[in-house]
Amino acid sequence: MQDKFLASEYPQSAPEQAGFHIIPVPLEQSVSYGGGTVKGPQALLAASHQLEAWECGFAPGESGFFTAQAVDCAGPITETLDRIEAAVAHAIACEAVPVVLGGEHTVTLGALRALARPAEKTGEPFGVVQFDAHADLRDDYLGVKLSHACVLRRCWELTGDGKIYQFGIRSGDRQEWRWGKDHVSTHRFDLDGLEETLDRLGDTPLYFTLDLDVLDPSVFPGTGTPEPGGVSFDALRKAVTLVCEKANVIACDVNELSPPCDQSGVSTMAACKIVREMLLALK
Repeated sequence: MQDKFLASEYPQSAPEQAGFHIIPVPLEQSVSYGGGTVKGPQALLAASHQLEAWECGFAPGESGFFTAQAVDCAGPITETLDRIEAAVAHAIACEAVPVVLGGEHTVTLGALRALARPAEKTGEPFGVVQFDAHADLRDDYLGVKLSHACVLRRCWELTGDGKIYQFGIRSGDRQEWRWGKDHVSTHRFDLDGLEETLDRLGDTPLYFTLDLDVLDPSVFPGTGTPEPGGVSFDALRKAVTLVCEKANVIACDVNELSPPCDQSGVSTMAACKIVREMLLALK
């Protein structure tokens, strides 16, 4: 049961009948400080059985869940990205919302490719909203281009200019700031301006990526790249709800949980509750 999201509250739906595909991706290949993201997805699935799903008159399970088999992250990162793309594409083909549980932030690139390839054919624009402590806009990190420190730069190669909206960013090198000024929209330190950004996006299809280190480490130490000066849990909860209720979110991910960095389990429960809040708002 612990490998199925919220299975203690709801039976799992068939893939073609589920409103959500929960896709665990235990990726840990390019982490640059603390490790442990490989254990993040399984910890989230296990913790979900400690949540009471019903809240405020709504329950996320009403749309139906399908928890996919964890993506195989062994071997070259290029092959892992292909497998992530295939899992997300399958969810979209089933008319479900893919919810990717990372793993390191590089998972976003594989998921976004599943949106970008059809968009190339139709010409339909799509945007990316990113909550994160780090810009992740380096062209490479220590010579590696497929790194969690470069993932939004690789995503920009799929979206082009003016399609990526970053919030909570408080860390980046000089080249990232200079490059990003001309290519992405960055809101530093907090989540201010989010509602106005969503108003401008309107019904544009949106990919939402949440790096949990956007939270302040005083309330969320369970990440390998803690960055002081982050947002509170309640601020994040409200912002996540706003994005998922107001925007046309067609796929999303939650990444960079590292359970070994917080043996108390509080960070895992906080992350799990944020996932649940996303599902409540997306219902």
